[in-house]
Amino acid sequence: MSEPISKTRTSFFRRLYVAHLISQGTDSVPALMEATGMPRRTAQDTLNALAELDIECLFEQAEGGRNNQGRYVIRSWGPINAQWVADEAERLARELGYR
Repeated sequence: MSEPISKTRTSFFRRLYVAHLISQGTDSVPALMEATGMPRRTAQDTLNALAELDIECLFEQAEGGRNNQGRYVIRSWGPINAQWVADEAERLARELGYR
């Protein structure tokens, strides 16, 4: 039987996985909620926390769109190896209980 993962590790994995999803086109709060099952507040908090890892995630307003209509975009992964995250995405999702 494997040990449960720590809150620190869960938080780190969640941030990496959300950044990965955004880079793959799951780029709105509702889409993230659907893909992961996380509550809206958790999705929003995770997006805001990406900066703590030096992952530059920006919201791009849709042209002609109303308030908060648009998508999130990863501009820079900072010190994070995006290829490693992509290679490990299934494991991250599994450990977070998303799949």
